[in-house]
Amino acid sequence: MMRETVRVELGARAYEVRIGAGLLAEAGAQIAPLLRRPRVAVLTDETVGALHLEALRAGLGDVAMTALALPAGEATKGWPQFSRAVDWLLAEKVERKDIVVALGGGVIGDLAGFAAAVLRRGVRFVQIPTTLLAQVDSSVGGKTGINSAHGKNLIGAFHQPSLVLADIDLLETLPARDFLSGYGEVVKYGLLGDAAFFDWLEANGPALAAGDRAARLRAVTRSVQMKAEIVARDETEEGDRALLNLGHTFCHALESATGYSDRLLHGEGVAIGCALAFELSQRMGLCSQEAPSRVRAHLRAMGMKTDLADIPGDLPGADALIALMAQDKKVVDGQMRFILAREIGAAFVCSDVPADLLRGVLAEALSRR
Repeated sequence: MMRETVRVELGARAYEVRIGAGLLAEAGAQIAPLLRRPRVAVLTDETVGALHLEALRAGLGDVAMTALALPAGEATKGWPQFSRAVDWLLAEKVERKDIVVALGGGVIGDLAGFAAAVLRRGVRFVQIPTTLLAQVDSSVGGKTGINSAHGKNLIGAFHQPSLVLADIDLLETLPARDFLSGYGEVVKYGLLGDAAFFDWLEANGPALAAGDRAARLRAVTRSVQMKAEIVARDETEEGDRALLNLGHTFCHALESATGYSDRLLHGEGVAIGCALAFELSQRMGLCSQEAPSRVRAHLRAMGMKTDLADIPGDLPGADALIALMAQDKKVVDGQMRFILAREIGAAFVCSDVPADLLRGVLAEALSRR
């Protein structure tokens, strides 16, 4: 059986991310050591619930399960469904010693984690991420939250899970577009800190997308290792953790401009954002001419969106996009922080990006539409 374990080293709050095939079928055995009494409350969404909830119930064995399925989609990550989830957990008499299980992608993981963080001032929770994006990114590191009319993830808490079970078999039910969206975050890890991993992805990405389980296991494991190392160094994003936002400053502006709709999925925005970040780095003389074209070539080889031209429908102009970037929660003292790169695998945080260069990169990308 193909299995890997990555520890997130956070002292007394350290936990394991277990990655591999068949984990859902063993959920009871995996979670039981954490339980004070044999029951869990599961938050999921209607799409994931229809696919995997009964398999989870079977996998839990003697552990009793109660579940609430919220509507699928980004719109769920707001106050109304959040209140509904918290009220349901209270009605189910979830106590401080109990465990909440998040079964789903990033939306459910973020919302359930935040619900666990505030329920009775904090109950423990277990992440069972069902999408590639959640397995390599959002389920690890304890960032939880919901969206506001003012922007994404502006309401939330750092609340680390007690365990993460990333069952790579669950990725087989993902639509191809959602899988590739998650792959945008996988590529990000190579680009920000591991050139050898990016080389490996160039060689193995197509097999991974086509369903090669060994390649999927390796890609998820390496991504989680990198995230775990960064989180252990900088849990609340005072420094190094910001590197995980490579591509995200552009991405969040583009998501806002497209109304957080299915015109642009998060991981697609990250991929386009990474390409733009490398282009900006090259304009600033930080990295070689080849780097941005290599990033775009790989994304293109994977059949992914690579540029603003690939986003359907209208987009605002360069200045409007810059204004949207300035609303990002990573702005410090009014200074936009960009993650730029000296080369593939060597990203760093930069606050002084010349406005004219940024505008030029965006204007040129818009002109290619």
